[in-house]
Parts: sequence; structure tokens; C-alpha cells
Amino acid sequence: MGASLKFYNTLTREKTAFLPIDPKNVRMYVCGPTVYDYAHIGNARPAIVFDVLYRLLQHVYGEAHVTYARNITDVDDKINTRALRDHPGLPLNEAIRAVTEKTETQYHQDVAALGCLEPNVEPRATDNIPQMVEIIEKLIARGHAYVAAGEVLFDTKSMLDYGQLSKRPLDEQQAGARVAVDAHKKNPGDFVLWKLSSHNEPGWESPWGRGRPGWHIECSAMSQRYLGEVFDIHGGGLDLIFPHHENEIAQSRCAHGTQVMANVWMHNGFVQVEGRKMSKSEGNFITIHDLLETETFGGRKWPGDVLRLAMLMTHYREPIDFSVKRLEEAERLLAKWPAGDPGDAEPSEAVLEALGDDLNTVAAVQALHALAQEANADKSRLPEFAASAALLGVLPKKAEVDEAVASAIDALVAMRLEMLKAKNFAEADRIRNELSEKGIQLKDGKDPATGERVTTWELKR
Repeated sequence: MGASLKFYNTLTREKTAFLPIDPKNVRMYVCGPTVYDYAHIGNARPAIVFDVLYRLLQHVYGEAHVTYARNITDVDDKINTRALRDHPGLPLNEAIRAVTEKTETQYHQDVAALGCLEPNVEPRATDNIPQMVEIIEKLIARGHAYVAAGEVLFDTKSMLDYGQLSKRPLDEQQAGARVAVDAHKKNPGDFVLWKLSSHNEPGWESPWGRGRPGWHIECSAMSQRYLGEVFDIHGGGLDLIFPHHENEIAQSRCAHGTQVMANVWMHNGFVQVEGRKMSKSEGNFITIHDLLETETFGGRKWPGDVLRLAMLMTHYREPIDFSVKRLEEAERLLAKWPAGDPGDAEPSEAVLEALGDDLNTVAAVQALHALAQEANADKSRLPEFAASAALLGVLPKKAEVDEAVASAIDALVAMRLEMLKAKNFAEADRIRNELSEKGIQLKDGKDPATGERVTTWELKR
């Protein structure tokens, strides 16, 4: 089945068959969060998209043969600023730790609520400083980096084909447009690999003095350490193509002398909120935590599986308009899907074919819904539906109630049956409506042996 997977590769601008370097060791790296603030809904999209890809790769190649690495960026100037703002009385290192540990814990809770599996490896930037220094030393030795004004910079003109990912040749880049302009740079597009730290900034000893790494070198070091100099898939948001991913490629290839860093580059599209770009100035900046735990979006809290399905109802490469209407649509869909156990069942071919075609979750959800309708009518189809839903990470869970609550519901159901026998339909309807408002759905039927009316109940989502 491996050869039937096809993905769009940002590097080649083509959708081609996925052929792993080693089917027994499929490797994927995805840029994770910079832990200075709660993750917003835009951060949720790559977490969900690449979680589905991870599940698909595990299904095709086997769980033991897939390694998914997603990093934690815990050294960054934004983190320093937040630490000084939120913990002014603490020494800087302690303040930074307070910010990053709290934010990282919240991120893990948020993405778990969205149904995302834990990656196999989750390296922290601060645990990989020696690996970053080693790569920088190689770049200097090979003539791809230089020291100037206390910084080590990558020399972009030393790489003849710099710009392949973004298709932005150096001579077409406008200085000042996402490219810092500094007098000590040889070229406007040169970027920082290492910078010196002042006494009140975090720093590590290096051949160039006490300092800290640039953003781009972090991912080059972590991906190389845990996945190798060349690996299968590198993922992230569309906004990372330039300069972050472009510069990762430059550092890694020039340091290791390889033709590529990753064979396939996959990028998810942007997220808008109610038709507008998300930003704090627009007043529509929404965190995952807000959606899950507060009533700031649509006047209510939203379950994690609803948020996840709403994301999957748009193809990952397309922009998504995250709206209350879309969440309500996802919730209605989930309410129609049965809970079940996949057992040893295989996902449906229709769902697998959709996901194998550049992770087409739109077609996969449509196929899953058709299968849900079949499973509702024929319980023998339930395991196949459950296996397919699990592959997408949207398997409905059976709701549970404790014994006392179940007894109280049973009593009301019995009372309603007595009202129906007495032809007190108004009271019977009142009890049904009361239970329905509490999320309890009644199903009337007949006892096949006696022909008497019987009523069963179940919890709705």
C-alpha cells in the first residue's frame, strides 16, 4: 500500500508517489510550538493535520516503523520578553523556566483534547545546544558562515541554489521584507546562526562567546539528531516556508553536503476566523484553551472532537475559515455517528484511498459519514466504521453515567411509560423533553415476545 500514498511536495510543486527512504524506518519532522504563550487555533491546524498523517503512516508501515518528531522551541527572544513581563521578581533563568513549563504543559493538554497522539520524540531546543554549535562549526569550516559584530551568520550567496523551497531567488528578495538589514551582513538575506547574550539574557558557552542560537538552526540540529541528515517528510504551516524552512534547508544541506534535507515538504494552509485574518488587533485571536474551556467563541465551550472534525472538513492545503457555523456543522455530523469498538477491523478502502491521495480529509470525512449511516442501520458494519473513525482521530466515545444517575433515568422512563398507558400524552412528552434537554435520547419499540411497548435510552453527545 505504501506506493499508493501520494503527497503534494512544496519543494517540487508536484503531487507524487511517496517512497520512503526505508519502509522500516519512516521519519517525519514537524515544527512545534514556541512556548511563550497559549497555542492559538492556527497552531491547532498543523497539530491535527500531521497527527492524521502520522496515523496514516503507522497504519501503512506499522507503528514500530514510523518516527514522528515535533520540537519544542524553549529559547527565543519572545520567551525572554514574556518572562521579564510576567515574573519581574525572579532571576531570568527561573522566570524563563516558569513561562516555558506552564506554556508547554498547556500545549500538551490542548492538543491531547484535540485527539492528537503524542509524537515519538519531542526534543527541546535547550537540550540540543551542543548539536547546534557543531553544525555552525561545520558551516564556518566549509565557507558557508562567517563571524561579524559578535554574531555568526549564514552566507546565503555561498549556496548556489538557495531559495528552491520558496522559489525566491536571492536577487529577487527585497531587503527589509522579512529580511533584516544590518551593516555587518555580507548580503541582506544572510541570517543569524548564533548571537551573543548580555548578562540578563540566557546564554551558553561557545567558540564565539556566551550566546544563544538563532531560530532556524534549532530545527536543523534537532531533526538531524533524531531523524538523520536526510529524512522523509518535513511539515509545518504555510507561513514557515520562508524564511524558516528555506533557511533550515540551507543550513542542513551545506553542513552535511546533502542534496536535500527532507524528501517531501508538506505545508498546511492559513486559518481565518469568521472570514478575517486572526490577530490581536482585530480582536479575534482565539486560543485552543479559550475554545475548550471558555465561552468566548459563539457563546459556548466546544468539545475537542468537534474542533478536530471542523479542521478536517477542509483540505489541509486550503485556507480554512474557522467559524461558529462550521463548528455547528461538525457537531451535527458527530451526533449522527455511532460509538463502537474497532476490534481487529480494518479501515474502509474509501477512507484509506482518500487519505492516501494527499491526505484528502474532506473526501475521507464524506466516506466516513456514509459508513456511519450504514453502521447505524447494520451493526455488523460498526467495527469498520470505528476503525475508519479512529484513523482520522474522530472515533465517538460511549458516554457513561454512574449507577445513581442511571437509576434516576430508568425511573423517569418507567414513569413516562405509565403516562402513555394512561393516555396522558402531555406529561409523557414533558418527561421526554426534560430528558432530551439533559442529553438523553429515548427510543420506543415493542417487546418481540409480548408486543408491549418498551423504551430504551442512551446519552447523546
